Amino acid sequence: MEAQNKTVLTVQNIINAPIEKVWAYWTAPEHITKWCNASEDWHTPNATNDLRVGGKFSTRMEAKDGSMGFDFGGVYDVVNINEYIAYTLGDERKVNISFTADGNSTKVVENFEAENENPIEMQQGGWQAIMDNFKTYTETN
Repeated sequence: MEAQNKTVLTVQNIINAPIEKVWAYWTAPEHITKWCNASEDWHTPNATNDLRVGGKFSTRMEAKDGSMGFDFGGVYDVVNINEYIAYTLGDERKVNISFTADGNSTKVVENFEAENENPIEMQQGGWQAIMDNFKTYTETN
C-alpha cells in the first residue's frame, strides 16, 4: 500500500494568560463548551475529556438552529502537562498542539492533518476561528 502525502495545516495564537490557565481552559470540558466553535451560529453543548495517553475525548459541535452537528473526538497519543498534546482523530488524522510559556503569555501552536471533504482554506479558517475564540474566552474569563 502506498503512503499518502498528507497536508498539514497550522493555526496559532499568543494568549495573554499564564500557561497553567491556558492549559486548564484548553483541556477542561466546562471551559471547552464555552469556546469551541468557529462562528457565533454554532455552539458546543457538551464535551468530555480523559486527558491521559490512551484516553478519549469528544466534543459535540452543533448549529444553534439545530440544522446540523457532529462529534469531534479522538484518542490521546501524548500528554505532557502544560507543554504538548498529540492525538489521533476518529478518522485517523493526527493533531499536535504545543504550549510555550513566555512570562505571562502563552503561545499555542496546533498542527493538524487536513481532511479531504472540505477546501484547505475552509479548514484553516475554521480551526483558526476556534483558536481565536479560545484566545478571547481565556483572556476575558
